Amino acid sequence: MSLSRVFSGIQPSGDVQLGNYLGAIKGWVDRQDEKDNFFCIVDLHALTVYQDPNNLNHQIKSLAAILFAAGLDPAKCSVFIQSHVKEHSELCWLLNCITPIGWLERMTQYKDKSSGQESVSTGLLDYPVLMASDILLYDAVEVPVGDDQKQHVELARDICQRFNNIYGDTFALPEPVIPNIGARVMGFDNPLIKMSKSYSHIRGHAIRIIDTEDEILRTVKRAVTDSGNEIKFSDNPDNAGVNNLLGIYKVITGESTKDVESNFINSRGYGDLKIKVAEVIIEELQPIRKRYRDLMENPDHLDKLLSEGAEKARSLAEKKMEIVKNKIGLVSR
Repeated sequence: MSLSRVFSGIQPSGDVQLGNYLGAIKGWVDRQDEKDNFFCIVDLHALTVYQDPNNLNHQIKSLAAILFAAGLDPAKCSVFIQSHVKEHSELCWLLNCITPIGWLERMTQYKDKSSGQESVSTGLLDYPVLMASDILLYDAVEVPVGDDQKQHVELARDICQRFNNIYGDTFALPEPVIPNIGARVMGFDNPLIKMSKSYSHIRGHAIRIIDTEDEILRTVKRAVTDSGNEIKFSDNPDNAGVNNLLGIYKVITGESTKDVESNFINSRGYGDLKIKVAEVIIEELQPIRKRYRDLMENPDHLDKLLSEGAEKARSLAEKKMEIVKNKIGLVSR
């Protein structure tokens, strides 16, 4: 019995944060045996805004090293760079030709990012079609995403159905999958907003995977909480800071809500909570940081791993593109 195919993409823009790790990467590692997984560093998506070339090059390699260091196993899954498989861009153009522009203009992220701008790039508008190409190229039936990307996967479904209706069954219909836990880690400085690379310039907002133990401890100790002292999960916005810390502790330890709360019954206050949360974060990230440094100091090995991943992806992408071209009526080579 063949495993369900899953496509997951992550942008190499900004340093990988605890929110990225707990919200996506940790789940990828834990479940990589269960599915036929393709993990893609979507470097082309990062180009919708200007990127310093040297910094982008470093961020791509750094992200790859973190993915492998976190535990993604090349023997169990495919980890590759988007631009190393040209069929992503090729399919994007073909899908552009059947996608109504009105579908793209309705995307919430496009509206938000273009609001108040005199001009925006075509890439910002077309970003969801490239994302659809990423997914459909591999006939992925599951796409793990955060809430902010769900609409783009729904658009990929619309594009898929439109293509299949015009040219006959060609692509598998993907489904967005939003993780039940760890999907939304909030900022330490403001627990009412999602931890984001957009606020990476603010010290204390997030923890980076490559942060030192002292920096992690500093950030957690300064995390915003409320004026109470009850350490329990709560939906009350006033308790968002404590809820965020407990949620991080729960995802890392794998304990139930009841067990997590029991661990803090005898705590003297939020100071004890912060120390324990910092300790489990440090313990979780320490081996990842070590493997990350080893990979960054051995670029030839990192390049080899990425090359092997791209070859696996390319073997499927090339076959799918031949099918698509034949359906459309293009002449094969």
